[in-house]
Amino acid sequence: MNKANSGIVTALSAIGIAQGLKLFTYKKMTGKWDWRTIFSTGGMPSSHSAGVASLASYVAAKKGTSSIETALAVVFGAIVMYDAQGIRRHTGEIAKLVNDLDEDIEVISGHLPGLGHVKQQEELNELLGHQPAEVAGGALLGILIGIACAKIEDARK
Repeated sequence: MNKANSGIVTALSAIGIAQGLKLFTYKKMTGKWDWRTIFSTGGMPSSHSAGVASLASYVAAKKGTSSIETALAVVFGAIVMYDAQGIRRHTGEIAKLVNDLDEDIEVISGHLPGLGHVKQQEELNELLGHQPAEVAGGALLGILIGIACAKIEDARK
């Protein structure tokens, strides 16, 4: 019987834990429980960052910091975290502008009957990326999980 790939299990566990924590951070920020946050992008902590940071720290703990595997995991992680707080966050900000613009055009078209406007059926998702603090929080969580998983695995041997 094949043994599960511990690096994959570690990264997926970190992603799941981060997604679960979003429920509590959302409650703390808004005072409301919203189970949808578990399945959403954006928010604190970044599950993208937690996943890649846990994988990189797990690989570093198992293979050493100078291994090619660690280099690959760290570079891959840096790209994902940069994207999460850069490009994806800006895409979310653009989605908010488009949603606001659609509402403004709907109001204007109500005053100008000749201006045809069909309102969007569904608003664009505005929570696509992360603020830098959310990325850092996810990275810290991931590093802790990655190191813990490596230590637990070593203790079992």
